[in-house]
Amino acid sequence: MTPATPPAVTAIVTPARHREAADGQGPSSGPGQPGGREHSVTDQHGGDADRGSLTLMLAVLFVALLALAGIVIDGGAKLTAAENAAAIAQEAARAGAGQVNETVAHENGSFVVDEDQAITAADAYLSGAGYAGRVSQGPGTDEIQVTVTVSQPTRVLSIIGIDTITATGTATANLVSGVTGPGR
Repeated sequence: MTPATPPAVTAIVTPARHREAADGQGPSSGPGQPGGREHSVTDQHGGDADRGSLTLMLAVLFVALLALAGIVIDGGAKLTAAENAAAIAQEAARAGAGQVNETVAHENGSFVVDEDQAITAADAYLSGAGYAGRVSQGPGTDEIQVTVTVSQPTRVLSIIGIDTITATGTATANLVSGVTGPGR
């Protein structure tokens, strides 16, 4: 037995621009109408290539919006933490600057600030307030410098692995007693 050969098929295709003349019905009224042509992008497997592109775009926009929210919310929290750190450092420096050397005051009546007591008082203020910091002698004579570090958890950026933000504030207090200034 010999295999049967399929019969030859002939097809006549009339392009859309010639359909008007071929069927005699006049021009078609557009996509979706009988005789009209709809255009669609298809991939090599016959599917719709645009399918899912809106979902991808929304996913990208969502990530961008989330990053922007993280920068705004947690960036604002970082600025607030920096202000708090500076304020705490200033308060600790002021607490230290008020320490008068009592021995010198009793001996000759002059009020001189004791640097060791000032550093101890500023350190005690930080410990009592519950903040981590460093108190040291300042860059000049009769000065103390306080550096405070404040850490707090993030609200939005923790999603991408940034769990805490840290801010540092520094203040220097001049260790003077009494009223000083021009003409006094």
